[in-house]
Amino acid sequence: QVQLVESGGGLVQAGDSLRLSCVASRRTDSFGGMGWFRQAPGKEREFVAVMSWSETTDHAVSVRGRFTIARDNAKNTLYLQMNSLKPEDTAVYYCAARQYWYNDYDRPDKYDYWGQGTQVTVSS
Repeated sequence: QVQLVESGGGLVQAGDSLRLSCVASRRTDSFGGMGWFRQAPGKEREFVAVMSWSETTDHAVSVRGRFTIARDNAKNTLYLQMNSLKPEDTAVYYCAARQYWYNDYDRPDKYDYWGQGTQVTVSS
Protein backbone atom coordinates (compact mmCIF):
# COMPACT_ATOMS: atom_id res chain seq x y z
CA GLN A 1 0.00 0.00 0.00
CA VAL A 2 1.03 3.61 -0.60
CA GLN A 3 1.69 5.82 2.42
CA LEU A 4 1.93 9.62 2.41
CA VAL A 5 2.99 11.48 5.55
CA GLU A 6 2.81 15.29 5.80
CA SER A 7 4.67 17.49 8.26
CA GLY A 8 5.73 21.10 8.72
CA GLY A 9 2.50 22.81 9.70
CA GLY A 10 2.22 25.18 12.62
CA LEU A 11 1.01 28.49 13.99
CA VAL A 12 2.48 31.58 12.34
CA GLN A 13 1.69 35.25 11.86
CA ALA A 14 0.55 36.87 8.63
CA GLY A 15 3.50 37.45 6.33
CA ASP A 16 5.49 34.50 7.68
CA SER A 17 6.63 31.42 5.77
CA LEU A 18 6.29 27.66 6.21
CA ARG A 19 7.58 24.68 4.27
CA LEU A 20 5.41 21.57 4.21
CA SER A 21 6.86 18.14 3.46
CA CYS A 22 5.22 14.94 2.26
CA VAL A 23 7.22 11.72 2.48
CA ALA A 24 5.94 8.93 0.24
CA SER A 25 6.51 5.19 0.48
CA ARG A 26 7.78 5.15 -3.10
CA ARG A 27 9.54 7.53 -5.49
CA THR A 28 7.60 10.71 -6.10
CA ASP A 29 8.21 10.50 -9.86
CA SER A 30 6.61 7.05 -9.96
CA PHE A 31 3.17 8.68 -9.67
CA GLY A 32 1.33 10.28 -12.55
CA GLY A 33 1.03 13.35 -10.38
CA MET A 34 1.24 14.63 -6.83
CA GLY A 35 -0.38 17.65 -5.31
CA TRP A 36 -1.48 19.64 -2.30
CA PHE A 37 -5.05 20.34 -1.22
CA ARG A 38 -6.40 22.18 1.79
CA GLN A 39 -9.60 22.19 3.80
CA ALA A 40 -10.82 24.80 6.26
CA PRO A 41 -13.59 24.07 8.80
CA GLY A 42 -17.00 24.01 7.15
CA LYS A 43 -15.54 24.31 3.65
CA GLU A 44 -14.89 21.92 0.80
CA ARG A 45 -11.45 20.55 0.10
CA GLU A 46 -9.76 22.78 -2.48
CA PHE A 47 -6.86 22.49 -4.89
CA VAL A 48 -3.63 24.27 -3.97
CA ALA A 49 -0.84 23.03 -6.25
CA VAL A 50 0.18 20.05 -8.39
CA MET A 51 3.22 18.55 -10.12
CA SER A 52 2.99 15.91 -12.85
CA TRP A 53 5.45 13.10 -13.54
CA SER A 54 7.06 15.37 -16.15
CA GLU A 55 7.33 18.27 -13.65
CA THR A 56 4.55 20.31 -15.17
CA THR A 57 3.15 22.45 -12.34
CA ASP A 58 0.09 24.51 -11.60
CA HIS A 59 -0.91 26.57 -8.59
CA ALA A 60 -4.31 27.85 -7.55
CA VAL A 61 -4.88 31.51 -8.37
CA SER A 62 -5.31 32.25 -4.66
CA VAL A 63 -1.74 31.11 -3.89
CA ARG A 64 0.06 31.85 -7.15
CA GLY A 65 3.19 33.91 -6.56
CA ARG A 66 3.27 32.97 -2.87
CA PHE A 67 3.35 29.15 -2.81
CA THR A 68 5.69 26.89 -4.76
CA ILE A 69 5.44 23.12 -5.19
CA ALA A 70 8.66 21.11 -5.54
CA ARG A 71 9.96 17.56 -5.09
CA ASP A 72 13.07 15.55 -4.34
CA ASN A 73 12.66 12.21 -6.09
CA ALA A 74 15.67 10.63 -4.39
CA LYS A 75 14.16 11.38 -0.97
CA ASN A 76 10.60 10.39 -1.94
CA THR A 77 9.51 13.83 -0.78
CA LEU A 78 7.11 16.47 -2.08
CA TYR A 79 7.29 20.03 -0.72
CA LEU A 80 5.10 23.09 -0.54
CA GLN A 81 6.96 26.33 0.16
CA MET A 82 4.48 28.87 1.51
CA ASN A 83 5.51 32.52 1.68
CA SER A 84 3.58 35.68 2.58
CA LEU A 85 1.00 33.65 4.47
CA LYS A 86 -2.43 35.16 5.01
CA PRO A 87 -5.16 34.32 7.57
CA GLU A 88 -7.28 32.89 4.74
CA ASP A 89 -4.57 30.25 4.19
CA THR A 90 -5.55 28.67 7.52
CA ALA A 91 -6.56 25.06 6.87
CA VAL A 92 -5.51 21.45 7.12
CA TYR A 93 -3.14 20.78 4.23
CA TYR A 94 -3.17 17.37 2.57
CA CYS A 95 -0.68 15.67 0.29
CA ALA A 96 -2.23 13.57 -2.47
CA ALA A 97 -1.06 11.33 -5.32
CA ARG A 98 -2.61 9.72 -8.37
CA GLN A 99 -1.45 6.85 -10.56
CA TYR A 100 -2.24 8.47 -13.91
CA TRP A 101 -1.96 12.01 -15.16
CA TYR A 102 -4.87 13.75 -16.82
CA ASN A 103 -6.19 17.29 -17.11
CA ASP A 104 -8.42 17.07 -14.04
CA TYR A 105 -5.71 17.61 -11.45
CA ASP A 106 -7.71 20.18 -9.48
CA ARG A 107 -10.35 17.64 -8.41
CA PRO A 108 -9.80 15.85 -5.08
CA ASP A 109 -11.97 12.91 -6.15
CA LYS A 110 -9.49 12.06 -8.93
CA TYR A 111 -6.65 11.28 -6.53
CA ASP A 112 -5.90 7.76 -5.33
CA TYR A 113 -3.80 8.28 -2.21
CA TRP A 114 -3.93 10.79 0.66
CA GLY A 115 -1.88 11.75 3.67
CA GLN A 116 -3.26 12.45 7.13
CA GLY A 117 -2.97 16.22 6.85
CA THR A 118 -1.02 18.90 8.70
CA GLN A 119 -2.57 21.98 10.31
CA VAL A 120 -1.53 25.46 9.18
CA THR A 121 -2.86 28.38 11.22
CA VAL A 122 -2.10 31.99 10.26
CA SER A 123 -2.96 34.76 12.70
CA SER A 124 -3.31 38.44 11.87
